[in-house]
Amino acid sequence: MKKIILTAIICLMALPAFAAEPFQLSLVPDVALHSRSTRIDGVALSIWGENPQSALALGIINGSSGDSAGFSWGFVNYADNYTGVQWGLVNYNHHSFTGWQAGFVNASSTMTGLQTGFINYADTAQPGLQIGLINVIKRNQWFNEMPNGLAPVFPIVNWRF
Repeated sequence: MKKIILTAIICLMALPAFAAEPFQLSLVPDVALHSRSTRIDGVALSIWGENPQSALALGIINGSSGDSAGFSWGFVNYADNYTGVQWGLVNYNHHSFTGWQAGFVNASSTMTGLQTGFINYADTAQPGLQIGLINVIKRNQWFNEMPNGLAPVFPIVNWRF
């Protein structure tokens, strides 16, 4: 019984080490209130920030590592996997994006949702809609999948459903 109580006390004392932080201030990823590996669940204000997060991220460069979510608003927004809204001049997701990207250039390996911008790029969309001057869904085939897919490259609008 003493071992169980001691184990429970140690676990409770260690919980803050695993808890997410509600607020982040960052000049660059390594000069910040919290380390870049700390999850932020709240608000991140950054010149350049990079954390796993479920947050409102406002800054010049907003980076999100791992599986992240929220609303990122800055000149450049990038992430590994992101769910939510990214508004910036450049929005880039290394793996997957689900939600709405609005910017001059939007790019994602796998996109689910909406991209609006001058140039929109996705390797694949599952489902997805692009609205802009140049729209690329690399895995689409030229008009063979109508109405579920349009083309690999198309002006004004492109989709995959």
